[in-house]
Amino acid sequence: MEPAATEPAATADCAFCRIVAGELPAEVVHRTTTTLAFRDIEPQAPTHVVLVPTTHVPHAAALATAAPGVLDDLFRAAGEVAAAEGVADGGYRLVFNTGPDAGQTVHHAHLHLLGGRPLARLA
Repeated sequence: MEPAATEPAATADCAFCRIVAGELPAEVVHRTTTTLAFRDIEPQAPTHVVLVPTTHVPHAAALATAAPGVLDDLFRAAGEVAAAEGVADGGYRLVFNTGPDAGQTVHHAHLHLLGGRPLARLA
């Protein structure tokens, strides 16, 4: 997958690109050619896994435009991770934060998988 021409390429300062490249440590729980899933270092639930595309794209909306098949791959991987983590039957939440107002702090598209306890109902 090639990022859209207006989107930044992978950079040395992108933590998720560095995790994908093996330059930063992470507890990897799932890997495919297009996705990587690893435990969040600041978990918000007993199960908190971050799923990223292996190619740098800054946010979910850009990923949907640049590589919708990879977006499908992320959701497929999330289902596999939820089953492997034992949260599929009880339920889990999938969240994309897109932009600073939504709390996105790493500008590499990523999907949070949260589960392992009842989660607060969203409005």
